[in-house]
Amino acid sequence: MLTSLTDGFLCCLLGKTPNAVGPLDSVESCDGFTFLEVKPGRVLRIRHGVPERRDPPASPGPAGSPERPALRCQRRITLYRNGQLLIENLPEATGPGSPRRPRPEPDGEPGAPEATKDGTATKDGTTTKDGTATKDGMATTATAAKRRKRKPKRVVTVDCKKRITSCKGTHSDVVLFFIHGVGGSLDIWKEQLEFFSKLGYEVVAPDLAGHGGSSAPPVAAAYTFYALAEDMRVVFKRYAKKRNILIGHSYGVSFCTFLAHEYPELVHKVIMINGGGPTALEPSLCSIFNLPPCVLHCLSPCLAWSFLKAGFARQGAKEKQLLKEGNAFNVSSFVLRATMSGQYWPEGDELYHAELAVPVLLVHGMHDKFVPIEEDQRMAEILLIAFLKVIDEGSHMVMLECPDTVNTLLHEFVLWEPDTPAARGDTK
Repeated sequence: MLTSLTDGFLCCLLGKTPNAVGPLDSVESCDGFTFLEVKPGRVLRIRHGVPERRDPPASPGPAGSPERPALRCQRRITLYRNGQLLIENLPEATGPGSPRRPRPEPDGEPGAPEATKDGTATKDGTTTKDGTATKDGMATTATAAKRRKRKPKRVVTVDCKKRITSCKGTHSDVVLFFIHGVGGSLDIWKEQLEFFSKLGYEVVAPDLAGHGGSSAPPVAAAYTFYALAEDMRVVFKRYAKKRNILIGHSYGVSFCTFLAHEYPELVHKVIMINGGGPTALEPSLCSIFNLPPCVLHCLSPCLAWSFLKAGFARQGAKEKQLLKEGNAFNVSSFVLRATMSGQYWPEGDELYHAELAVPVLLVHGMHDKFVPIEEDQRMAEILLIAFLKVIDEGSHMVMLECPDTVNTLLHEFVLWEPDTPAARGDTK
């Protein structure tokens, strides 16, 4: 505590920014890590695990056996100027379980009475000869009907056929990407990386810039959403194979969504852990992270204690040790402030998420004080193929608190494939 206050006072006095993460001089692999230079002077630490294996030869199936199941994703998304969405799953679309019903129509939008050529309308769609509504209809004027029949701002049609298969560890074309959030590091995925590596999966987990063992550029522009997203794009293109599964936590979920939107043919499935609702990112104007870095540095012990209280369901010695081992919330005040202030992504709204046609597993810790469960529920409604799993004994750092439960959920989803008539071999 005294050290933090002293360092903070010196940084304010000398005008220097405290930075606990220094730049890296080497891009060579060491201690199981790989250092990837995404830009000149911008180096990310990456845990890349490639299991030694030999794929068994593929045995040909019996004659006349059905091909791998595929999902036909067809939906129409209408965005109105008041921000409301109308999502319609078209009749031809199929998905796991029963198809979703169209969403309730926004008031005064497509559910409004149909306007006639002369601009009048009635509740039951009938009009009189002189252009006025009947007695059992709804008395409206031509101006009111036109106002209620507003044109949509944007209409998007999603039409694709996506083949979903199980991804076993013996598949050499499968890669699992793990992306952490603000203040974390790849070390928070320790249990998951070991679990899937032992099963024979290839895993990739990067440190965001300024986090963990990655280099920390001294300018705030290096920590905007777009800068970090481009880093993740370079990492993805470097290690991606035919089928890739993205696993994100908190802020890392936004980068997974970005990659799934940019590379729909390469992203096989997405797992979102405590990522929150499908709203556009925008930094808070009244956040404590808007304070000068030197002040944040002085407050770092308090911030770490607050993160422990909010990030874990319990705050015992075990949780403190998990926080230390996961190297979470162990970033410089400058990086923390710049990353929190750089969370600006207006394109990532509900319409952006609704366009995703990739299967998504949502994992939520019930005691999470950062992300309310209502946000993940809304995400499950917006996404085309989504499954929401709630862990009662978990919080925001659920992968550290309940590793066995999280690993089981993730593995089941990795092995999941749609139960369609073609997959069962049913014929009509």
